Amino acid sequence: MEINDLTPAERRVWDAFPRGERVDFREDPDETGAAGENWGEERTVRAEVLTALVLSRPTANGQVAGLHVRGAKIMGKLDLNYAVVEHAIRLRACWFERKPNIYGAQLRSLTLNDSMLPGLSGATVRVDVALRLSCCRITGPVRLAGARIAGGLFIRKAVIGSPDGPDGPDTGEEAEEPALQVNHADIGTDIIATELTVHGQTRMNGTTVAGQVNLNDSRLLAPGGIALHAENLSVGTDVRGHRLQVQGMFNLTGSRIPGQLYLGRAAFSNPDGVALRASSCVVGEVWLSSCDTIQGVVSLRRSQFDMLHMPPETWPEQIRIDGLSYRTLAPHLPPEERLPALEREESGYLPYAYEQLSAAYRTVGDEAAARTVQLAKLRRHRRTLPTHARFWGLLQDATVGYGFRPLRAAGWLLALLLIGSIAYGIHPPRELKAGEAPEFNPVFYTIDLMLPIIGFGQEQAFAPAGWYQWLSYLLIVTGWVLATTTLAGVSRSLQRQ
Repeated sequence: MEINDLTPAERRVWDAFPRGERVDFREDPDETGAAGENWGEERTVRAEVLTALVLSRPTANGQVAGLHVRGAKIMGKLDLNYAVVEHAIRLRACWFERKPNIYGAQLRSLTLNDSMLPGLSGATVRVDVALRLSCCRITGPVRLAGARIAGGLFIRKAVIGSPDGPDGPDTGEEAEEPALQVNHADIGTDIIATELTVHGQTRMNGTTVAGQVNLNDSRLLAPGGIALHAENLSVGTDVRGHRLQVQGMFNLTGSRIPGQLYLGRAAFSNPDGVALRASSCVVGEVWLSSCDTIQGVVSLRRSQFDMLHMPPETWPEQIRIDGLSYRTLAPHLPPEERLPALEREESGYLPYAYEQLSAAYRTVGDEAAARTVQLAKLRRHRRTLPTHARFWGLLQDATVGYGFRPLRAAGWLLALLLIGSIAYGIHPPRELKAGEAPEFNPVFYTIDLMLPIIGFGQEQAFAPAGWYQWLSYLLIVTGWVLATTTLAGVSRSLQRQ
């Protein structure tokens, strides 16, 4: 390109580049690129001029060259396809006529903060420092699949996509593709996307992030679709989504998060499908504190959490937790508040879910709560049996609470002992052999009838008559039932240990 072909605005940029000086076309220091379509020639720069600069413009001796422009209207296409650029590119508060193309490029650093773009094509790009898109308004898709960014990816307060779909000159078949693609990327530090708004799908499948993914106060909007597709995401520390708003599925299947998956005060809505899917994940701590009830299915199948912080009111009407394991559950609540959630399992009765909840209570030393969960498990199992098979379970439940309520058996025995002692005390039974029977004792006579393994010589020496005889039959049968059910409960408890 001949230098004589440059406009005054382009000449300013051309002359400033070798020294890395900033060229600011803005009239207001707070101005962004949103209104750039109406800017005049005095701040218009052709994209081909910028391409020529970063690819071939020499540097000044003793100076660090760089492209640093603010408030420019960039016409044409900034095409750095497969380019190797050794200088930093900073195009802030600019308006782009066409989406920049950095596909396969090797860049030092790229900053497009506060700019207006119809999209960004940057798949497989290599960036040595950082890629910054904060406060941008990007109407078309952002493609960063396979990117390698040694520093961080910063997309704070940006808006990507449109509620009505992509627009701008470089669209067409793109209407169905994700709005933000960072899948299979390698990020050397963090992805900072706080207060980000994405209309359409955000795709991060297979991405590796050495630090954290921060989505605090962001909005991922894909009603009826997949808002976040982040299967097999691997991060070094945390995934944070404080006050995150999600419309559509939030999918983290197969992800590895050694620190926290923090979703406090987040809102998930996908009423006709799965709202939160974190199946086959390995996560240190999962926080869903102070969230409203999730609108849609929650799927946590086969995941492993060290700690799950999820109040009962956050669980939706339908859940999938087959194979979910966690060491502790927070906040610590009575089991009566946790058990209703297990009734919402889509596949029905899951013994493992009750065992897992019971184990979590034992981990914190709450044995009473653990026994309550085990009792609830057996009662739930009883409902799955045929009608004729439920009788024995009902009997064990009523008498000794399946062995988890031993004091209940003592109560039954005490009540029957009182009844028998009063009845036989008022009307003693006759002696079987006159003069050979021991002195009659109504208390020990009743104990002889009820407890088959204990003998005081009273039952064999006396024979009741009439309805007292029927009472003796009742005491004998009841004693055998209590003894059998108690033994079954004790045996079940020993087997668990």
